[in-house]
Amino acid sequence: MDDEDLLAAAREATANAHVPYSEYRVGAALEAADGTVFTGCNIENANYSNSLHAEEVALSEAVKTGHREFAQVAVTSSERDGVLPCGMCRQTLSEFCEDDFRVVCDEAEGVVEYELGDLLPDAISADTLGK
Repeated sequence: MDDEDLLAAAREATANAHVPYSEYRVGAALEAADGTVFTGCNIENANYSNSLHAEEVALSEAVKTGHREFAQVAVTSSERDGVLPCGMCRQTLSEFCEDDFRVVCDEAEGVVEYELGDLLPDAISADTLGK
């Protein structure tokens, strides 16, 4: 899937965000290796620590349907400010994705692309744990 289509799916997902506290909508579209796209949005909770991030919601949808290999993720916000996956989401993605996994972000000026390994060098992995 091309960047614009994947970002369009992420933008559409922002409409479902539950953000009564921050009013900062985030959407993610995760493309599985077979081309299936899973979307997620942020879901805030009043205590903040129980809030769910768009990337983890999309990944949860994918994993619960048996997907374990992924090609790329697109992340956007209602502000189109280049939001990136946070450290927790980067670590969660690294459980299933290699260092060259594409992370596409939506900025007002256009699309910015990263590789997961550049965003999270030396991630904790099964190898780190001796598994």
